[in-house]
Amino acid sequence: MKFVNSLFILVALGLMPIASFSAPEPVNPKKQTPWKLYVDSKEAYEMKRKMGDKVLFIDVRDPIEIMFTGFTDVADINIPFKVANKDAWHSKKPVFSMAKNPDFEKAIASTLKAKGLTKDTPIILMCRSGGTRGAPSAQQLWGKGYTNVYVVTDGFEGDKIKDGDQKNWRLVNGWKNSGLPWSYKLNKEKMYFKN
Repeated sequence: MKFVNSLFILVALGLMPIASFSAPEPVNPKKQTPWKLYVDSKEAYEMKRKMGDKVLFIDVRDPIEIMFTGFTDVADINIPFKVANKDAWHSKKPVFSMAKNPDFEKAIASTLKAKGLTKDTPIILMCRSGGTRGAPSAQQLWGKGYTNVYVVTDGFEGDKIKDGDQKNWRLVNGWKNSGLPWSYKLNKEKMYFKN
């Protein structure tokens, strides 16, 4: 009985990963993290709904991307892992280059402190698709005292359709395609502004 009570206290305080929220580990090594803590968009929503302010939910996309693809107010804050560099062109794609946000970890630590939370607080990171920024943003926190960093494996927009008329459209899964709350109206209080 003492063990069960201790386990409940650790989970309630956010000092232990929550076993009921765990998507399978991604096969692609680029989508894996040292913590091996993964949730899909529906699990992220339930985790935030059940744990409320005891979990920090961060959208790690560039604010300009969010402006055109939408945002969920379920997220506590937007802290981009990478931001568009309008002065540089991507060497392989017809888009602007992306640069790592040098203030990424510092902004997360500051947000935790402002909310009265610690680095032991469960943190959920969500990007567009769970791959190119979700796992790398989590890896950026490794070795800096964070203990419970989750990545949303299907991201905000989900995976691409592989065949047919809508090939390459992100309509397979993800926050937007799972019937979860989102809007094109942004909450200015939650958007990232460089200091």
